[in-house]
Amino acid sequence: MGKAAAARKLAAAAAYGGGGLSLVGASLYGLLRAEATIARRTIGDADGEPPDSSGWYGPDHPGPAIKVVLLGDSSAAGYGVEQVQETPGASLATGLAEGADRRVYLRSFAFVGAQTRDLSGQIDRAIGIEPDVAVILVGVNDVTHSRRPSESVRLLGAAVRRLREAGAEVVVGTCPDLGSIEPIATPLRQVARLWSRRLAAAQTIVTVEAGGRTVSLGSVLGPEFEATPSLFFGPDRFHPSAAGYASLASVLLPSVLAAVGVIPVEELVPEAARGEAVLPITEAAVEAARVPGTEVGGTGHVDGVGRGARGHWVQLRRRRRQPETDVESPSQSESVGT
Repeated sequence: MGKAAAARKLAAAAAYGGGGLSLVGASLYGLLRAEATIARRTIGDADGEPPDSSGWYGPDHPGPAIKVVLLGDSSAAGYGVEQVQETPGASLATGLAEGADRRVYLRSFAFVGAQTRDLSGQIDRAIGIEPDVAVILVGVNDVTHSRRPSESVRLLGAAVRRLREAGAEVVVGTCPDLGSIEPIATPLRQVARLWSRRLAAAQTIVTVEAGGRTVSLGSVLGPEFEATPSLFFGPDRFHPSAAGYASLASVLLPSVLAAVGVIPVEELVPEAARGEAVLPITEAAVEAARVPGTEVGGTGHVDGVGRGARGHWVQLRRRRRQPETDVESPSQSESVGT
């Protein structure tokens, strides 16, 4: 059994007592498939292109530049906003330049409607710029198109491994909680919430096994958005608003900073008072899916051993968010060799 297959089985068995052919089980999957068609008719297909956040950020900071690629779906591309400063890519790159005190070159390959199976083509284009870090946001369209979780998880693991082999650090924002999306009606809303959390747990396992790190994004489409939908959701009530994308970027930024080695000394060791710990990978994945903003990654050791009976020991972190800063528009005045 390969690593991806083993990780999927661990996610189902450890997190939810399953062990069937998919993470949600045959009966739940059948319900989701039947209801998803109705949900997609309500939500509709996205049209129009979001502003392109590709370019240079932090011109007043020194070099060498940190090269970032943004991969995935409309949540990475920033569908629904009109100004480039409102995209998650611009917020993330601006924050990274400020936090790392380095210039940043961001290239977005994400597009509206992308599913996990589309990552391979995006990576084909991204590897050419030799990125230092890749940020992936994907999974929502796998849910609404009723893709089998086993396929989504396998393809994500392959994507992370490929990027790591190319020398890039990888940060994956896991599938958010879709139970708060207004156009998704009962019973699909409850099914989508369960499905998305299970997918997020499995995404965590395969990503960390492949050498990346994950950040749970439940807060991006979960309780925080559910409480004030008019602020955090866009006009289609499905995609985030500008405030929503800013919130998404703020959750990802601390882990992207950590991925490029910008970590305060006091955060090098997990802090128990903040709920941080070294846990078996399956336990950490379940906890992260339940608590938005949780990072899982790296390796840990217990009594000098890196793996226990329940899988690899990993670090569960709840990193401090960075101070807000004015978001820049990207400059096209410099070039990156390919």
